[in-house]
Amino acid sequence: MKALAAWMAVAALFGSVHLFHGGSGEGRTAADEPTPSPDDYRLVANGDEASCALKRGPEVSNGLSLLTVTANCRRVLPGIERAKFWREQDDGTVTFSANGIDPIVTFGVADGDGYESYAPALPLLSLAAGRD
Repeated sequence: MKALAAWMAVAALFGSVHLFHGGSGEGRTAADEPTPSPDDYRLVANGDEASCALKRGPEVSNGLSLLTVTANCRRVLPGIERAKFWREQDDGTVTFSANGIDPIVTFGVADGDGYESYAPALPLLSLAAGRD
């Protein structure tokens, strides 16, 4: 009976290690992680106070694209979770809206990479390509 219990413990240990390593017998590496899409963005409030992921979707009309906002974006800017559209203007500004027209937040091109919000005035938000 002790042999059966020992055998079950070894099988459970082997199985959990096998699952932990994804069944390949090797650990995961950075090369195994999916490459961020150029449509993946990070929205950050006031210098890393809070952040969340956004994804710019397919274009539905000239300058207007679908937008996917993760649920935790509410911590960054309450109400932004309602945004469904990304509108890029000819001058480089970007707005997020629920209906494709009325902006919830407006961004201008930042120094360097990405965008910085200017409406609403607070909190100051930055938007940059990439994800966690």
